[in-house]
Amino acid sequence: MSIKDYLEIDGSFGEGGGAILRVGAGFSVSCNQPVKIINIRANRPKPGLRLQHLLGLQTLAKLTNSTLSECKVGSRDVDFVPNTQINKKIHVNISTAASIGLLLQPILIASLGFRKTNKIEISLSGGGTFGKWAPSLNYLQNVTFPIYKKSGLDINLNIQKHGWYPKGGAQVDCVITPPIKKLKPVNLTELGNVHFINGEIIITNQLRHARNNIVERIKKSIKRHLKKQEKVEMSIKHSWVNSTSPGVGLSLWAESDTGAIISSGTFLGEKKLSSEKLGMIAADEILKYIKNDIPVDNYLSDQLIPLMAHAKDPSKIKVLEVTKHAKTNLELIKQITNRNYSVIKSKKNHFFVEYL
Repeated sequence: MSIKDYLEIDGSFGEGGGAILRVGAGFSVSCNQPVKIINIRANRPKPGLRLQHLLGLQTLAKLTNSTLSECKVGSRDVDFVPNTQINKKIHVNISTAASIGLLLQPILIASLGFRKTNKIEISLSGGGTFGKWAPSLNYLQNVTFPIYKKSGLDINLNIQKHGWYPKGGAQVDCVITPPIKKLKPVNLTELGNVHFINGEIIITNQLRHARNNIVERIKKSIKRHLKKQEKVEMSIKHSWVNSTSPGVGLSLWAESDTGAIISSGTFLGEKKLSSEKLGMIAADEILKYIKNDIPVDNYLSDQLIPLMAHAKDPSKIKVLEVTKHAKTNLELIKQITNRNYSVIKSKKNHFFVEYL
């Protein structure tokens, strides 16, 4: 294959981070388009591939028998030539606390283009189920994956062991069942009524100190804050788990009568952040979407854009803001697929993102 057959992607445009690699490689497979990604993370303090980016590319190449150019941590350019010979079962070893959610992202995007594969099984040893600036696995399970399933891509996670920074050490099995028929479009333009808010606190056994009472303090803070603002029922569950590193992860989410699923995203416990403050921040975040009738939270919009671009029929979502990540994804996907999109600002200061 000659170099002219490659689509060249500038890895420094837009937000200029690892998402360009993940989305670019995923669409390379699903659209059968070789890509050459240059200037990788050129404007970041540590330019080039980080270990988690390298591992994500290698995992996708292993799964699909694609060809990844010789690269290493710090590489500024990579070539990726896709293949469609899928390995039904693979195992991935992760030696760091790299986010499993981010590692799976290019695989999920690639899977949107699979049609003749019954299911794919991926077992992962190591890595993090929670991490800063990354979707936690419980967020994906409760928010992202149910919406993907409605469109036709079924993803199931079995979390045997959670992992936090700095040691990771998670144990996770992921089963992906690609769409049998064409993908159904995504249309989430009204939140509708929210009658019930769910919550989950995942906390490691290293923090099981009776006098600190972390779980109850977080729960009371959430319930106190939500009851002042909205007349909704709620259920906040918690799980004590074994993990190599200590940590706390908190998510709130709610499904409305229109089928929308909104969330606070995932918030992590920190040494200088009280349990009460953690609960209040999460409550404020989900209330922000409820009060503004927003059916797609900022974190989810990034993840729905690839799905919307793959669905042949028109898709449309309403968001509170178009994040820099979302803008980058929209322009990158347009480069690869030539699929046009529109972003329209309403008089109420929210936005509609649409694929026709």
